[in-house]
Amino acid sequence: MTKMTPIESEFATTEDEAAYDAWFRAKVEASLADPSPPIPHDQMMAELRAIIAARRTKPA
Repeated sequence: MTKMTPIESEFATTEDEAAYDAWFRAKVEASLADPSPPIPHDQMMAELRAIIAARRTKPA
């Protein structure tokens, strides 16, 4: 296990970095292979803004 400093990487070890890289690449490949139609950016942002607004008005 190779330790890394925060200046070199945000990961504690090279193994952590490799594991994250493999996970991230798998997510990207799965997304690119997804046959469902893409959601337009404006539509997604409107949905997210509605979720945020609803949470802001909800008592804690």
